[in-house]
Amino acid sequence: MSSFLETRSSPPPGAGYFAHVGVAQLATDLRAGRVSPRDLVETALSEAARWQPVLNAFVTLDETGARAAADQAARELSDGVDRGPLHGIPVAVKDLIDVRGLPTTAGSRHFARHIAQQDADCVRRLRAAGAIVLGKTTTHEFAYGPTGDRSASGPTRNPHATDHMAGGSSSGSAAAVAAGIVPLALGTDTGGSVRIPAACCGVVGLKPTHNAVVADGVFPLSPSLDTVGPLARTAADCRLLWTAMTAGHQPPATAPRIGWIPPDSIHPTAPAITHLARDIAGDLVIGEVTVPEAKEFRAAYRIIQGSEAYAVHAERLATAPELYGEEVRDRLRAGGEVRGWEYVRARNLRDRVSGAVADLLHHHDLLALPTIPLPPPPLDSRQERIGGESVDVRVALLALTSPWSVLGLPAISVPAGLVDGLPVGLQLVGPPGAEHRLLAVAEHLQITNL
Repeated sequence: MSSFLETRSSPPPGAGYFAHVGVAQLATDLRAGRVSPRDLVETALSEAARWQPVLNAFVTLDETGARAAADQAARELSDGVDRGPLHGIPVAVKDLIDVRGLPTTAGSRHFARHIAQQDADCVRRLRAAGAIVLGKTTTHEFAYGPTGDRSASGPTRNPHATDHMAGGSSSGSAAAVAAGIVPLALGTDTGGSVRIPAACCGVVGLKPTHNAVVADGVFPLSPSLDTVGPLARTAADCRLLWTAMTAGHQPPATAPRIGWIPPDSIHPTAPAITHLARDIAGDLVIGEVTVPEAKEFRAAYRIIQGSEAYAVHAERLATAPELYGEEVRDRLRAGGEVRGWEYVRARNLRDRVSGAVADLLHHHDLLALPTIPLPPPPLDSRQERIGGESVDVRVALLALTSPWSVLGLPAISVPAGLVDGLPVGLQLVGPPGAEHRLLAVAEHLQITNL
């Protein structure tokens, strides 16, 4: 524990090239002619080949398309066409998001032969910024799970310890960035699916305000909660990807007032994780705050998400239930048992708590708490112990992230250090539209806690 300040963002053993160089430096090297877009693509493909048998981070690698895009990026730079800091930079895209000409399987057997006809809106924006899509990353089946170990293509493994979870559902995107296969990746986040794997793998993951990014071309899980978010090794790199995805306003740099939420008020949390997360937030915390009805709010999330997910899948469940994995099929069927009045009450609770949290964010610029309450569990584990108490792994992983999804608020996970050799994260939550503020504070914390 004494050396955690030195290891908050340390890459896993054997991490590849992109775990050791930032996007801004890559952009500088590209324009100075020290590397070419083709060099970066070949490096990424080589790292993917080396890591794929170990991690299973990718479902599809587009070697031909990535090389062609790299050559086009090089010609544009040679002709004086500069699309910005992502020009010529390889990125990976979660296999829930359409990339024209590539499969979008959503980690399922239902869509095993589905080929996307168009780019999703978020992918079009990255291509317009000059980014090069390397391939599609593994997702928990239909993005319906926080563990990342249930997919038609097999589990994603944690680069820090391959017998442990990478977190879900954007498991492959987080693992690919952590392992240094690519510097940037896209994921989706409904209840924590960017933030949880970011924390588990020791990278930065941003869940934006609901509807801040157009979800066209993204297969839905729970439409009133779904978001598309970036993952990167650092907050500085994540900011570059986020800026390419949206035209957001960057606020002036001022010291934020952060309210600390004791995580045990929401879910039992390992003391070592609480210590690390609280320590990295440091003097920016001005006091403790409490979220009213927090435990009830966790139940509201399960009701809203479950009901909406069942609505998306009802016909497939009726006609081809055998194509689902057992765990996801059972969760979807449970969502179908949610009664109308339960859904209405859950949404009413959301409205009630939304006002209370808005009041907290009036007195505090941001809120802070750990991202996950326990270190990344072993693959296939469904029960673990926190402080002597047995907890459901899936419930625990979602416990500290899902409240902010129900409220539609932006939140970011930044590496907080290692517990038992495995990464954990600090989560920052802001008011609607505060993505750039969250990224700026996360970047400040990463710099000051090197």
